[in-house]
Amino acid sequence: MFSKSKINEPAPKASETAKPAAPAAQATPAPTQQKAAATPPKPKPPASVLSSDLHITGNIKTTGDIQVEGTVEGDIRAHLLTIGETATIKGEVTADDVVINGRIVGRVRGLKVRLTSTARVEGDIIHKTIAIESGAHFEGSVQRQDDPLNPGRSGKTGANPAAEVSQ
Repeated sequence: MFSKSKINEPAPKASETAKPAAPAAQATPAPTQQKAAATPPKPKPPASVLSSDLHITGNIKTTGDIQVEGTVEGDIRAHLLTIGETATIKGEVTADDVVINGRIVGRVRGLKVRLTSTARVEGDIIHKTIAIESGAHFEGSVQRQDDPLNPGRSGKTGANPAAEVSQ
């Protein structure tokens, strides 16, 4: 039914029609290029763990994962942030994924925020998706945004100005 003719094909470029005689070294990729293509990507490093006897005063920022079991007085920014049952955070928490088992006093920003049954949060939660287990304690407001990690933009799609969950 259909046939391809040379009329629809693009004309060869001038650089393709006049091919200079290239030395063999230029025709094959350099050895470093071959190794780079064959090297698999590095595996993701394990989460950094802040033990329960550790007390940090100051901000923490990483593109990796953090598990906090101790006390942090300052802001935390990470990819995946897990707040352990013995942990206390006093400051703003920002991460793609936030799992809260312990205590946070301050704002929580995350694409996915999860409060487990042992969570204690005193502050606002700005999220894209949220899950609150039975038994979690939360005092503050909940606000859904399409981009909660960017505080300058207000992509509000819904809000609950004074939500309180306690069991």
